[in-house]
Amino acid sequence: MIQRYSRKEMAEIWKLRNRFQCMLDVEIAACRAMNEEGMIPNEDLHNIVEKADFDVERIAEIEAVTKHDVIAFLTSVAEFVGPSSRFIHYGMTSSDVLDTATSLQLKQAGELILRDLEKFSEILRMKAREYKHTLCIGRSHGIHAEPTTFGLKFALWFDEMQRNITRMKAAIDTISVGQISGAVGNYAHLSPVIEERACVHLGLRPVHIATQVIQRDRIAEYLNAIALIGSTIEKISIEIRHLQRTEVLEVEENFSKGQKGSSAMPHKRNPIVSEQMSGLARLLRTNALASIENNALWHERDISHSSVERIILPDSTILMNYMLNKMITLVDNLLVYPENMMKNINLTNGLVFSQVFLLTLAKKGVSREDSYALVQRNAMECWKTKRPFKELLMADEDIRSRLSEKEIEEIFSFDRYTEHVDFIFRRIGIS
Repeated sequence: MIQRYSRKEMAEIWKLRNRFQCMLDVEIAACRAMNEEGMIPNEDLHNIVEKADFDVERIAEIEAVTKHDVIAFLTSVAEFVGPSSRFIHYGMTSSDVLDTATSLQLKQAGELILRDLEKFSEILRMKAREYKHTLCIGRSHGIHAEPTTFGLKFALWFDEMQRNITRMKAAIDTISVGQISGAVGNYAHLSPVIEERACVHLGLRPVHIATQVIQRDRIAEYLNAIALIGSTIEKISIEIRHLQRTEVLEVEENFSKGQKGSSAMPHKRNPIVSEQMSGLARLLRTNALASIENNALWHERDISHSSVERIILPDSTILMNYMLNKMITLVDNLLVYPENMMKNINLTNGLVFSQVFLLTLAKKGVSREDSYALVQRNAMECWKTKRPFKELLMADEDIRSRLSEKEIEEIFSFDRYTEHVDFIFRRIGIS
């Protein structure tokens, strides 16, 4: 089947015209299958394929009377086809058309999301390479820990994005199924062969088993994959938001000419895109939860899921498309300040080397407890007095009795923090 929207915007997929087109594709595929099984004469199939169409306004007009969307759709199609329309929807139920059409739309949307994921991943890969050995402070609990490299942050996000791509591909595969199995899914009026043949025409697989609907765990998997992508975007956004704080200022969202940050304070340059991403990620998680709630329906089905999906499916996929494209622009144009990164590393006067001292003393035969006490004693003095950590250690007789001046000097080297960066990059596939 031709994918009409591989190069069009996500919104096109969820417009009524494409919805009805997908429904028509399902009906025509079923007719082709029935023709192949000798159930529909060639002349009638030719009429259906050549004439089948619909009028969106006419469907709305009919639905206002019938209060049934599929009947309104079929009536409009019949007005185009004429007598051969008696074979359209033969032996089928509404959900055969609606759910299979939804699969087609989700597949189309998923392919656009995958395209954007690949673009964003490439931006992360490029930034990881660019800042591969750019030193910055690592933080735990928001407090300075030890130096790392800014490139490793991008490398980690790139690696996680690869898992998101894998999950999204799996989710697309999960929803790429169709059903034409009748009112309660037991093929009472059409054989499973019709379903199999129709799905081949649509580029889908037949479900193993259905009730009146394709089971909603499939859609829940799809929307949870999207929600996880959103959580990765939020993770990146929170990092940028923190690093843009005035007292940190290691990175900054690009501030375009003429842009304003505050109605009251002309100096403001705010991380507005990152904040927006954090907020929108919450919506994706909420929609994913709603999709899980949709899995439990009464008996062979009810329609409690339908109204929910009319909102969460277009909203989540359009939102994901929007968020990825915003992040592509944000990260590609991110302002990075390596000099501030180094300034922040030095902010604690050398305390970032405390663990190295601890391990060096242990190598000299000092117990871990005694080593910890010796280093912490000087570290707390450094915190209190702001005197350089190295200076305090050099003056500590207990430490100097175990370490020479040269050995202490060698501890204050950043090389160990970049020594294995190349190894990490190779392991996650960034050359």
